[in-house]
Amino acid sequence: MAELLTIDHVGHRGDGVAIEGAQSIYVPYALAGEIVEVAEVPGRHPDRRQLVRVARASPERIAPFCPHFGVCGGCAIQHWDDEGYHAWKRNIVVETLAQAKIAAEVAPLVDAHGVGRRRATLHARMVAHEILKVGFAAMGSHEIIPIDRCPILDPALDGALEAAWAIAEPLTEIGKPLDIQVTATLNGLDIDVRGSGALPTNMITALSRVAEKHRLARLTRHGELVLMRGSPEVAIGKAKVVLPPGAFLQATGKGEETLAALVIERCGRAKHIADLFCGVGPFALRLAERARVAALDSDAGGIAALQKAAKSTPGLKPLKAEARDLFRRPLVSQELRDFDAVVFDPPRQGAQAQATQLAASKVPVVVAVSCNAATFARDAKILIEGGYRIEGVTPVDQFRHSSHVELVARLVR
Repeated sequence: MAELLTIDHVGHRGDGVAIEGAQSIYVPYALAGEIVEVAEVPGRHPDRRQLVRVARASPERIAPFCPHFGVCGGCAIQHWDDEGYHAWKRNIVVETLAQAKIAAEVAPLVDAHGVGRRRATLHARMVAHEILKVGFAAMGSHEIIPIDRCPILDPALDGALEAAWAIAEPLTEIGKPLDIQVTATLNGLDIDVRGSGALPTNMITALSRVAEKHRLARLTRHGELVLMRGSPEVAIGKAKVVLPPGAFLQATGKGEETLAALVIERCGRAKHIADLFCGVGPFALRLAERARVAALDSDAGGIAALQKAAKSTPGLKPLKAEARDLFRRPLVSQELRDFDAVVFDPPRQGAQAQATQLAASKVPVVVAVSCNAATFARDAKILIEGGYRIEGVTPVDQFRHSSHVELVARLVR
């Protein structure tokens, strides 16, 4: 049954929030001040509603630019003007820190979308044993929304959707859900297919033909090489890194450049820097242009790629890279004593164990990079209780149109 709600504010996940007595009701695609007609969503949590129509629109509402918006779950917000959207995204960081009772100056939001996202994971499913769907998941659902274009992707990913459909077609008889990770590189598209399991020779041959036809730089299956036409390289500062299959990269090239510039600035004149959770080296390789660097990460493939790039790039200071699980074996205070700055950029779960060791150390400068304001606040509180103070926090928006926000903070003793 339809009902009318007045939206009080937009929550941290991008949903409009209506306050009904003691209960909060969440309505995707609604804005503060709007009166909306909503309906219950069968099988969903009782505090969720589906937007039926906007009875009274906010003056900040704009027309979305993508025909798939509201059906595809890839974007949470395309219907809000820039001023309102930027203020909301910065406020996610402000409110999260305030809730954790952390006093910090939060700078204006830095837009780092650039020309768009250079990597994407597409999903392929066979429906009713006869209909192939390739696209993104619907919001809050495993249903796949087939797409033929995505306007938030980097132009370097042109052809990625066509290639994903072509890859999925010969694998449909397996009947398993597929994840197709596509990354733009200097030499073309790098694609890793997950979920297929072991493949017979005829399917490997079919995939090789697809890779040739779509001129892919490399095609792998669960990290195993199917075909490589050229090295899937990305430029990082002066270096070129050959990516391991399925390697993690910042979502946009502009995002990586922005985060790296903030990290370098906040390291100041440090001469010996530890880069923790370093990945393939987006910070380490740039920092090594001016300082000695020790780079650590649990991804052995990423570390090997970083080592190779560092050795082949002239003009870098000494860069030592080591594969190490920093969740289980964080650098302890004694190991940290020779560094005059430490950078850490963990996954969304944060780096509680490493933060505890940093808090016990005497490192004068810590630069924290995070894609999750809540886990950053938890880790920052550990550092603050250990004697650090936050000099400033800069929110960075490379996941435009989503609820994700990143940040860079400098903490000093």
